[in-house]
Amino acid sequence: MRVTAVYPGTFDPMTVGHIDVARRASGMFDDLVVAVAASTTKSPFFSLEERVDMATEILADLENVTVQSFGGLLVDYAGELGSKVIVRGLRAISDFEYEVQIAGVNRHLSPEIETVFIAASQEYTFLSSSIVREIARMQGDVSEFVHPIVIDSFARRHRLALHEGNN
Repeated sequence: MRVTAVYPGTFDPMTVGHIDVARRASGMFDDLVVAVAASTTKSPFFSLEERVDMATEILADLENVTVQSFGGLLVDYAGELGSKVIVRGLRAISDFEYEVQIAGVNRHLSPEIETVFIAASQEYTFLSSSIVREIARMQGDVSEFVHPIVIDSFARRHRLALHEGNN
């Protein structure tokens, strides 16, 4: 029986920490679906389509990984895929506390779905998408934190903002 895992997130943007977790999870499961959340509670910097496109391109070398967008409850989405595993990355103790709460709720909603936690590699424990977005907004160097595809997307967004500001 093939095991499909779902790795959800807003990935706004996808960081090298996210890529690390996706690569490691892809080695643990037959198939991995990187599920980009539409996110109704956050105000993403990049559109859903941009986030899906970036993740798809970044993870293209992983044959057993697909990238899809989703909305609604994660457990419902996982159920639609026939997945019984949710993958979550952990950076720090503060992440653990929050993620255990979410895993508990998900288990209550769908007892057949398990959550697997993958600890971030030591060099990524400080890294978050919100920190990367803030550095990029201030036109700082994010090259150590994201894939070149994300850097290009930030640059395009910045050029567009400059162009619109001059009109």
